[in-house]
Amino acid sequence: MIFTQISKRILYMLWMVMLFSSPLANALEDNAPEGESAKLVIQVSTNDPGKQHLALSNVYNLQKYYGIDNIEIEVVAYGPGISLLYPEGKEAARVRSLMAQDVVFTGCQNTLDTIKASNGKEPQLIDDVEIVRAGVARIIQLQDQGFKYLYP
Repeated sequence: MIFTQISKRILYMLWMVMLFSSPLANALEDNAPEGESAKLVIQVSTNDPGKQHLALSNVYNLQKYYGIDNIEIEVVAYGPGISLLYPEGKEAARVRSLMAQDVVFTGCQNTLDTIKASNGKEPQLIDDVEIVRAGVARIIQLQDQGFKYLYP
């Protein structure tokens, strides 16, 4: 029995060595092919902290893959997702950091108007967030401009 466990471990270690020294492993670590670029719009329409965190992680991972200069990203927040853009929000520091890396964050004026109508005060958003009349319409416009769509 001990021999079987040792044999399995040795086989596993050999397999791992082969995997990580193979061309497949190198391909998995490579960035996008030279000159490849992308345009992406990410929808954030939930106030779920995990999903908002995932959306921002997707931005980071795509910048890492393509290179910051080779990907254009716009995050469109509306409905409950507008909370991603609050200056006191859990992800505010990450949003500001990504904005400094030319990621565009857009908030929906319809959502802001709805919040103001329900509690009498329009929420403040992080400085330099762009405002559009309708978040959903903005996503359609970006798709018409060749942006791929992601809803994490």
